[in-house]
Amino acid sequence: MSPIGPLLTSKVHEQLLEAQRKGGGEVECSLDLDRSRTRVQVERENWSWQGQQFPLAGVFKDRTIYHWSGHLFEPVSRYTDSLIKLVPTDWGPPTFEIDGIKMLPTAKVSPYDDARQKVGLIEPSGKVILDTCGGLGYFAAWCLRGGAARVYSYEKNPSVIWLRTLNPWSPENSEPEDGRLQITLGDVLAYLENFANAYFDAILHDPPRFGIAGELYSQSFYDQLERVLKRRGKLFHYVGTPNKLTSGRNVPLEVARRLERAGFSTRMTGDGVLATKR
Repeated sequence: MSPIGPLLTSKVHEQLLEAQRKGGGEVECSLDLDRSRTRVQVERENWSWQGQQFPLAGVFKDRTIYHWSGHLFEPVSRYTDSLIKLVPTDWGPPTFEIDGIKMLPTAKVSPYDDARQKVGLIEPSGKVILDTCGGLGYFAAWCLRGGAARVYSYEKNPSVIWLRTLNPWSPENSEPEDGRLQITLGDVLAYLENFANAYFDAILHDPPRFGIAGELYSQSFYDQLERVLKRRGKLFHYVGTPNKLTSGRNVPLEVARRLERAGFSTRMTGDGVLATKR
């Protein structure tokens, strides 16, 4: 991973201000969202790290991560047709939001550890894996750590790809000599037809909620996933826990039934559906 940083949260900024109030000195903290620890020198108006000085002044909000732009600390967020931002968690690895909607679970588990558990369901070792909706890349990261032979990861939102460049927990495209991870900016729907039948050993499908991306829950899409997956191959489909009372529908059950019509056997597991191609 290329060096990223420094990244600041309100929690780390408060550590630096506390040292300033005490007259300055050396502070141990994390400048990469708890991926590592480092030491910085706090002075009257600035703090220094790796030979560079940074200002102590500024307002740092609780639910925002800030990166150094070369002149000041700016939020890791972008607004095009929607507001997309990297959001700190109590666990270290961040989540991200689109128009205020949290994209990864964080209430009871780290989003990074949550990805580890879900990737474990498809047993990645030695497999060629399709990661349909890459997001911050946590699925892909655990596939690589689990010994996957190759991971094809798709993310259609360029702002999410940009978030990944500033997130120290996100994996990068593999170097040519490795080549195990291929990240593609684009909609997975436009690429599936390029793959031969039974090309993948396993699939990870973590789509946005149904109301945002209904096409990624469609029968025709599941038929394509079945086509490119090998016999007995596993598919984990994140569904979440949509409220039946407010939505008027049982999305997990709908997903399971469509997958079964496509040629899978299914079982509910946690907040998703684990399917096996028959």
